Amino acid sequence: MCAAPFRPLHFGVTRVTLQDGVPGTHYLSADQSLKTFPDRLTDRFEHWASAAPLRSWMARRVQLADSKLGDWQHITYAQAWQTARSIAQGLIHRGLSQERPVVILSENSLEHGLLALGCMLAGVPFVPTSPPYSLISQDFDKLKHVMRTVTPGLVFASDARYAKAIAATVPADLEVLMHEGVVPGRSVTSFASLCATPATPQVEAAIAATGPDTIVKFLFTSGSTKMPKAVINTQRLWCANQQQMTQSMPVLAEEPLVLVDWLPWNHTFGGNHNFGMVIFHGGTLYIDDGKPTPTLMHETLRNLREIAPTVYFNVPTGFEAIALAMKHDDALRKNLLSRVKMFFYAGAALAQPVWDSLYESQEREIGQRIVMATGLGMTESGPFGIFVTSPHVRAGDLGVPTPGLELKLVDTDGKTEVRYRGPNVTPGYWRNPEETANSFDDEGFFRTGDAVKWIDETDVHLGLKFDGRIAEDFKLATGTFVSVGPLRSKIIAAGAPYIQDVVLTGINMNEVGAMVFCTPAVRTLSGLSAQTAMSDVLNSAPVLLQFQKIVDDLFKAATGSASRIARLCLLSEPPTIDKGEITDKGSINQGSVLKHRADTVLALHEDRLHFIVKPSI
Repeated sequence: MCAAPFRPLHFGVTRVTLQDGVPGTHYLSADQSLKTFPDRLTDRFEHWASAAPLRSWMARRVQLADSKLGDWQHITYAQAWQTARSIAQGLIHRGLSQERPVVILSENSLEHGLLALGCMLAGVPFVPTSPPYSLISQDFDKLKHVMRTVTPGLVFASDARYAKAIAATVPADLEVLMHEGVVPGRSVTSFASLCATPATPQVEAAIAATGPDTIVKFLFTSGSTKMPKAVINTQRLWCANQQQMTQSMPVLAEEPLVLVDWLPWNHTFGGNHNFGMVIFHGGTLYIDDGKPTPTLMHETLRNLREIAPTVYFNVPTGFEAIALAMKHDDALRKNLLSRVKMFFYAGAALAQPVWDSLYESQEREIGQRIVMATGLGMTESGPFGIFVTSPHVRAGDLGVPTPGLELKLVDTDGKTEVRYRGPNVTPGYWRNPEETANSFDDEGFFRTGDAVKWIDETDVHLGLKFDGRIAEDFKLATGTFVSVGPLRSKIIAAGAPYIQDVVLTGINMNEVGAMVFCTPAVRTLSGLSAQTAMSDVLNSAPVLLQFQKIVDDLFKAATGSASRIARLCLLSEPPTIDKGEITDKGSINQGSVLKHRADTVLALHEDRLHFIVKPSI
């Protein structure tokens, strides 16, 4: 039987120009120039506040007293513009600047969005900071590092949940702004009072003083073995990247955008890519208070049953949960698929069984498939950099560079690193000249550390596919290189739906090992109750039998020692944000897990763990 056709989606870049450099170096660019883009993203917001003043810019469900979520509260473009002008005036009164920016501790919210917009009008950088740094961390080390790095002039928090973090990290003489609640022992400015500041012509003067080189925000990298770095985001970077996205993804400009999105604004995917996209195109962003976790995914599914997005973005764990729910949830399938033109994933590999399940539900509901698009980017590139060229995407495909971004392909230790140069690339890291200098080569290309290869060496117009992170790859004691990215993807695909992610071991050892983080599906597989300890679930006979089969299948498919999993263990303790093992988006940091679980790695390779699954053939 032939596969169903794809719902029509136009791809903006399908051809590239490839040029040779010195031996081992090539340059790749889109066969299309970058069109003119605005000097400031606020120019686009002002346009929409005039052209579509009553259109909803942002909405979020009202937080009820019993911790439940009620109806949607909307803010129109006109309302947001006027409120942001008042906020900007208040920031101007305080004399804030890039030397004294605004640190935002809270998760996505209407207040967070309005404060960010007010900062942009005033020309004051803002610093969206990972909420777990405040709400989960016990030592607040990363939050203290953020404060030391940017030296804020104002700190915002949504409510009293952040009081402990504020008390531990914010100097007593630094102003604290809160939407609601208090911090015991110190005065707090209410967000409402800031919004009530009468705007004066100073606001228009401040807007006029901003331009392409104005710093909009500092976004911190996730950090692994080192403390996070503050990536400088200028107006040029953000505006150029939004224009690049428009040319690579023409669907964004075909109709008013509607997004249902949980992705955190302290990350570039949610905070630059999606937040900026809505402003650039005059769209509407429904803030999703769900998340792809067992305790919060129900809220995402609730929102998607009610609000039909025009395009939809998520990480693989989110799509996995949606694929599972759509098998039996008629209302979810009907609403989510009613007008969505494109799905887009990033952050980690998407297992093929998840892909297949999504297609099955789509064909059943609408008789078509929705394109699952993807690409490659990073905080330092705005983030959008490389995007697929056709609907026939396979796991690992990245595509071609977006207009205006030049790629430098450099052969390194048997792999090919991709490097970036273009208007969407950061000028560097704030107050960190050494890291900035080390991150750019002698031609001004940013060293991404990502390895790529051609999808088809006979047709460069199909573009590139992912070949792992060069820094993650390692050698066995035999001198054989282990390519971590592709092997990790194979293990996740082979273990679907039971493997959430995997960390490979074996540096300077004789064999490759694997430490596996499991999905909640293993509990169902075990047949044990919800109260059973995870260690007992992983030790149960059905789970061990299933993973024995996975290891045996991988062993049969291996082509050598570098692709052969010789031993595997299941981890009962989930990765922690506090130690940098996982980001807010749910992606695993291989280096950090290996560092913080060194004893487990050694025990795995010395057969000292309670149980180890090895190939039985």
